[in-house]
Amino acid sequence: MSRDSVKTLFHPFDSGVLAAPGEGERVLFLGAEAGYRLPQEFAATLACVQPDRPAYRALVSAGASVTPFPEGEDYAATLILCGKHRGENENLIAEALKRTRIGGLILVAGTKEDGIQSLRKRFAALDWGGDSMPKYHGVVFWFARPEDPSAEIARFAAKPVRVEERFDAAPGMFSHDRIDPGSELLVSRLPTDFTGHAADFGAGYGYLSVMLAERAPGLKGIDLFESDYNSLEAARGNLKALAPDVATRFYWQDLTAEAPRDHYDLIVMNPPFHETQAADPALGQAMIRMAARSLKQGGRLMMVANRGLPYEPVMNELFREWGETCRNARFKVLWGRR
Repeated sequence: MSRDSVKTLFHPFDSGVLAAPGEGERVLFLGAEAGYRLPQEFAATLACVQPDRPAYRALVSAGASVTPFPEGEDYAATLILCGKHRGENENLIAEALKRTRIGGLILVAGTKEDGIQSLRKRFAALDWGGDSMPKYHGVVFWFARPEDPSAEIARFAAKPVRVEERFDAAPGMFSHDRIDPGSELLVSRLPTDFTGHAADFGAGYGYLSVMLAERAPGLKGIDLFESDYNSLEAARGNLKALAPDVATRFYWQDLTAEAPRDHYDLIVMNPPFHETQAADPALGQAMIRMAARSLKQGGRLMMVANRGLPYEPVMNELFREWGETCRNARFKVLWGRR
């Protein structure tokens, strides 16, 4: 089901405060989610952008025109649905400023948890006109794209982050500004004598894959699976730079629903466990099930998880052998053999 923020975003058109874009016009929708209902007078062509694979697939199923990254320029208007990360939201606004025609409206919607009020105040201070309104537990604000927004584009566009002077990442990616300590614990237990084909489930920007390649020089190849398109592209660059001799393939997939086509000798993963602020062990459990389906007979899964997450029952159900390799105050490393 779509968030209330989607209804908040379209409310200025629904209420008649803003005139809806007409037939023949193109509107860009950044951070799009399925479940939106276009206002009656909204006749423009909507170009949706969504890098998150599950949300992308939901849009495709709803019949939307959607890509994982923005394309084109000179849009009549741009709609932005904010997420939880400030840097990511700012980058979406920079994209809107680049791709909306001069004078075209840019609308931004979100909730208090998305930081929408501070974002609104920052843009109100630019004196670009526009207005705002609250609705459905959120806020939408809008302004006209100025003639020369180059200074603001430079200020708000996502700045590349260099993690440990090695890995390229960006705001919004998992652990984009430091090595995740759970992944670090898993790396300390990766095999050094592995010589088969591996997969990295939920690869992020490629940290585990690079470290496996460095620890196991006999690795024949590794496939990286990631549901965030931008993270996968960062992983592609990091593997090329840091493990150039390793055979790699990259798959933008939702591993809770889309099965890999191949089977592996080893799967490593640090699975996600929440979609919102609340923990949802079902996400990790679904990825464990997919890993079990994707291993060769005798193949191994090695994964890290928060200590309190109840993954042991599903490990016991799916694997011929399984156990715990180690744990510390926050994390545990589990293994399973098909």
